[in-house]
Parts: sequence; C-alpha cells; structure tokens
Amino acid sequence: MTKLKSRRSRLLTTLLLLGLAGTGLTACTKPGSEAPVRVGYSAWPGWIPLKVSEDKGVFKAAGVPVSLQWFDGYLDSINALNAGQLDCNSQTLGDTISSIAGGSELQVVLTNDYSTGNDQIIAAAGIKSVADLKGKRIAVEEGTVDQYLLLLGLKNAGLSAKDVTLVPLETGAAAAAFVAGKVDAVGAFAPFTTQALKRPGSTTLFSSKDFPGAISDHLVCRKEFVAKHPEKVQKLVDAWFATLKLIKAEPAPTLAIMAERAGVSEPEYKAYDAGTTILTLEQNKEAFKPGTTMKSLPYAAKEIGVFLQDVGLAKTAPPLDGLLQPQFVDGVK
Repeated sequence: MTKLKSRRSRLLTTLLLLGLAGTGLTACTKPGSEAPVRVGYSAWPGWIPLKVSEDKGVFKAAGVPVSLQWFDGYLDSINALNAGQLDCNSQTLGDTISSIAGGSELQVVLTNDYSTGNDQIIAAAGIKSVADLKGKRIAVEEGTVDQYLLLLGLKNAGLSAKDVTLVPLETGAAAAAFVAGKVDAVGAFAPFTTQALKRPGSTTLFSSKDFPGAISDHLVCRKEFVAKHPEKVQKLVDAWFATLKLIKAEPAPTLAIMAERAGVSEPEYKAYDAGTTILTLEQNKEAFKPGTTMKSLPYAAKEIGVFLQDVGLAKTAPPLDGLLQPQFVDGVK
C-alpha cells in the first residue's frame, strides 16, 4: 500500500504564506481559451471522487474547465489556496476557520462529507477509558484535526492537554511510534488507523463517530474567485453531485479509479465507507441551515471558533460572516 501523507493540517495556520510566488501550480491556458478552475485535493475518501469527475469527463459535461491538482501533503494544499495558487480546495471546516482567523478570505460552497469514524484516538492495552489517558504520552500531528479530536475527547472527560504529554509527530510517524511501543496512544486517520491497530491489545478509545458533525469536509473557494466567477462555482458544485450519481450507477469502475488514486486496494478503500459519510444533495441543503447541533454548519462554525479560542489556538473570534454560501447547493437542478 502506498504511503499517504497527512491529510489533516494545522487547526491554526499562523503563517498563511500569502506572499508565496507561484510554484508551477498555475495551469497553462491557450490564447483565447477559458482559464481552468484550479482545484486542489488530497488523500481523504470524501475528496477522492474528484478523480472520478476528472477521469470520466464530468467537469467537461458540466461545462467547466478544471485543473485538478493532487497534493501528497494536505497542508500544502491549504497553503496553496491561501497563497492564491488555487481557486478552490478540499479542506475541513476547522482548517478553513483557522485560515480565516489568520486573515484569509474563504467561502464554503459545498459539504463533501462528515468524518464518522475514520479519525480515531487509539490506545495501548490497559488503557480502558479516556480518564486513563491522564499522564500518558500521546503521539499526534500537532495542530491537526486529530489533535482537535483529542482535545474534544479530553474536554468531554474533564481533562485537558495539560493532563497528558503530547508527542508531536507526522501522522504516519505517529502511528509507527505507537506500534513500536514508544507512546501510549495515538491520534490518526485512515489508513494510518489500520497500521496503528496492529499493535497487540490496542483499541480505539473514541473517534469522530462520537462527535457527529465535529469534523466536516468541504469544497472551499477564495472569496474573490466566488465573487468574480459564481457561474463556475455553480458548475463545480453541479459536477460534484453528477459524480456521486455516476459512482452509484457504475460502482465497480469508479471504485477502481478511487482506490488507485488513494494508493490502496479496492477492499481497503471500501472498508473506509462507514467512517466517511458522503452527504446527498438534500443533506447538503440541510447542513447549511441554522440549527442547534454540530450537523448545522452555522452552529458548528461558531462552536469551532469558540473552541479554538478556548484552547489558545486563536486569539480572537474568527470573522464568520459570509463564510457559508448555500446558494450553490440550492442551485443544483
């Protein structure tokens, strides 16, 4: 299985690299032709369907030229969007709010999925509860949504980061350190969860399944791009739902495309289905509406903003006005 680099990024990106020069990410455009939309994505089951969109000509059928750009490192895609090297990117709500807190102007135009188990806190034998983590060494990629998940779980159990020893490691290295017995627990996402659970006696203490809606994944665009090209954004969103229909109609060939892009076998890719809940069009429309649970994006955005401040990852409340743009999912026919 091909090693996948970290999908998840810093919850607070203090250095947004807004002044980075182009690094080859800008697609070449023939004279007189329409500039393609530069869309970034990386290794997460909720974003891999974009490869189907590309290979099966769904973007073309929707009438929007797209330069789909794969990133081995999810953090690189975040930085590319913040630096203006992408028009849109596939990223979490938490990371988006972190970037906004740091000065970026971004807008959420689509919800791909909720993480419903593929982000996990895994502990060694003998650790039976979250309370048992007190005083233990926990490996996690610092500033990632899996650190966010860990902090949520600790807070729920009346603990905080001060009650444990965080060992900052890249997710793959964190899983390896856990398997080698160098730490007592690890925060990881699929496929590294599979690796971590190979340690004899290890168990999942809690996962994103225990915090519905806390980790959501989106198509996020630069505010300036949305303002200038709303018709292209609409066609991108149209193409996403057309892709979901295609995957349902042609499960075998589309699974092969997605598994190959993810660098895993088809059975391994299928095993991640339950842990990543792809939202239907109706569920998307519902997610953008006001509510009182984390499955409501307006509610979740405010809660995440408060949480980032509470744990010291944001100094002030992130400006959320205009972050959510439901008109594009509402405009899908």
